[in-house]
Formats: sequence, C-alpha cells, structure tokens
Amino acid sequence: MAEAERIIGTPDVGDDAQPESAAPKGHRRIAALLVVAVLAYLLDLGTKMLVVAKLEHQPPIEIIGDLLKFEAVRNPGAAFGFGEAFTIIFTGIAAAVIVVIVRLARKLYSLPWAIALGLLLGGALGNLTDRIFRSPGVFRGAVVDFIAPAHFAVFNIADSAIVCGGILIVLLSFKGLDPDGTVHKD
Repeated sequence: MAEAERIIGTPDVGDDAQPESAAPKGHRRIAALLVVAVLAYLLDLGTKMLVVAKLEHQPPIEIIGDLLKFEAVRNPGAAFGFGEAFTIIFTGIAAAVIVVIVRLARKLYSLPWAIALGLLLGGALGNLTDRIFRSPGVFRGAVVDFIAPAHFAVFNIADSAIVCGGILIVLLSFKGLDPDGTVHKD
C-alpha cells in the first residue's frame, strides 16, 4: 500500500514540484469522494437488486435492438468472465483497493481526484458486496452483471464506475495533477 501511495499520492520533490513542506491550497475533498462513492455504490446496489428481482431467469430485454440488451448474468470471475477459480483473490484485490483509497483520502485536496477515487471506491464496494454476500458463499460470490452490449462482455454499474474512475486517473496523471492538488510538469 505504501508503494501505491508513493506512486500516485505525493509528487517527487524537484524543480517542477512543490516541496513536501508546502501545504496544499484549499480544503480536503473527502466529502466529495464519499458522496461520489455512496452514489455509485447505491446506484450499483439498486440496479443489481432490480435485476435479480425482475430480470433473472427471464429472457433479455432489448434496449437498442441487438446493440444493447439487459441480461442477468452471474459472473464468478473477473472482467470478461476470466478467472472463475480466483474469486477469493478478486475479493482480496477489491478490499486492498478500498484500503488504498481510504489511506489516500487524508492527502486529497483535488476535486477531480476525489471524483475519480470516489468512482473507484463505489465500484469496488459494489462488486465486493456481491463477492461477500451472494451465492455460492462468503468471499466466493458471483457478481451480478446485466448491461450487455453487442460483441462485448456483460458488465454492471460498479464496473462502469471503476473504468470511468481509472480513465479519469490516467487523464489527471497525464495533466500532472496530483491527489494533493499540486501540479507538476514532466
């Protein structure tokens, strides 16, 4: 975890970076992170509950012809259904991501980073909830997926939040914006 904090948490001290002794400007963005995380989590949880109640064991619902359907699928593996035998490992990874985000929150002064980390946190919590509480058992549960685009893997809101948060983190990193609000140019 310290390695993850080192990589994305604090900029290197150098000509283009603020020294560690300089205080970041503004307020911490923990509230923004939590609001985004809770919204992503509740949207994911609500849609999954609806899918299990209304769509499971039913034919898919066509949203945009054959291009997009809602289809209930239980995914015991990772993205694209790979790694079904490693559900416990994916549970551990999700838990580790949550711990890293919580630790980074104490240095969080950037609103865009708060949004990105909130999306990651909400998505990780959504899929972790499935892995803990859904069948076939604790820490082995299958994730409920239901968004089925043509010629692509079936996914859920948590997966979307994780991907969007990850893309935002990459963009912020390319722009040189760090979670503590400092900007550096490489």
